[in-house]
Parts: sequence; C-alpha cells; structure tokens
Amino acid sequence: MAYYLVKAKFHKDLIEELRSQLDSGEIQQMRPFGTALQYSLENARIDQPGWAIWEEEDYCRPPLAQERAAVLDSYFTDLSVEPVERDTGWTQIESLPMLWSN
Repeated sequence: MAYYLVKAKFHKDLIEELRSQLDSGEIQQMRPFGTALQYSLENARIDQPGWAIWEEEDYCRPPLAQERAAVLDSYFTDLSVEPVERDTGWTQIESLPMLWSN
C-alpha cells in the first residue's frame, strides 16, 4: 500500500461540478479506488489560491493512473505526487484551509 501527498491546480469553472459528484456518491462508487478518492477529495485543503492538496492512498503504477483517467484529469492540472507515510501528509496540511466550505 502506498500513500502520496498530491498537489494539483483545480479548474475553477469545474470545481462545483466535482463537488456535485462527491455529494451524489458517484465517485465513491467507482471501483477499486472510489472510497479512498472520495475521502481524500472531501478532505482536501487549499495550498495556495487555485491549488488543492490532499493525501491519497493508491496502488497504481504510475501513481494515481486510474484516478487520473476517471476523475482527476477532468478537474485538475499540474498534478504532482510525493510519497509519504500513511497520515503524515494529512498532518503536514492540517493547518491549511479546507477546499470545501461546509
């Protein structure tokens, strides 16, 4: 099992569409990665204006290949990944503002 700290620039004009997919459960139902991606995106933070950051559990080579094809490449650009130990990515970003205001 591998974990990554993911940083990506989001398409501002599509971010509400992504929120709708999360709210509907459409992403969570995707197999095999939906549950992990749903959790990660719901808890994503704002790294700097226009950029999201989150920790993601992933099993693909290259990292996030399935997630990118199904979801991420539609809503984000300039995606980068950094290997981390489980939960250390979340710890690194916990003080940043949430991407989604509840």
